[in-house]
Amino acid sequence: MGHIAASLFTTVDGSAERPDQWHFPYFDEAMGKAVDRHTDRCEAYLMGRVLHDQWSQYWPGNDTDEFADFINPIPKYVLSTTLESSDWSGTTVLHDLDEVRALKERTEGTIGMSGSLATVRSLLEAGLLDELVLLVDPIVVSGERRWTDELGRAPLELVSSEALPTGVLHLVYRPARTG
Repeated sequence: MGHIAASLFTTVDGSAERPDQWHFPYFDEAMGKAVDRHTDRCEAYLMGRVLHDQWSQYWPGNDTDEFADFINPIPKYVLSTTLESSDWSGTTVLHDLDEVRALKERTEGTIGMSGSLATVRSLLEAGLLDELVLLVDPIVVSGERRWTDELGRAPLELVSSEALPTGVLHLVYRPARTG
């Protein structure tokens, strides 16, 4: 059975909507290695509709960034109730959480994610998210959606933590075992 691991760039106040506005001053070699550890283990990649729509316009045909070498050939899945198909090579549309559950059951290894806030919340609430990787930038950003918005109670267990040289915290959580 597969393992779904989501990675989010976020801030001290949980903002995660527009990391392009505040994140890059903190992206250094150490963070690059943390991101690589996440992507290097992925057998597939899951995203929500918004991220799919952004990335499917940018990454195909991009040959100037190493991430393109990762994201373009990997099997990709987009969770959407409105998207019927994708022109992005290797992309399959999943229409509900039952299809995500089936994907998880038939996939060996890690199904990675990044961004896709609503999808991360849905998976966490449905018990389908196995790991949450947070890269917490040392900044407060007001007025953005937070990754926790509209999320109910979700107890987590800390798996590992590391302070990076730029002050970013690299935190790895898994859902807390209950009972």
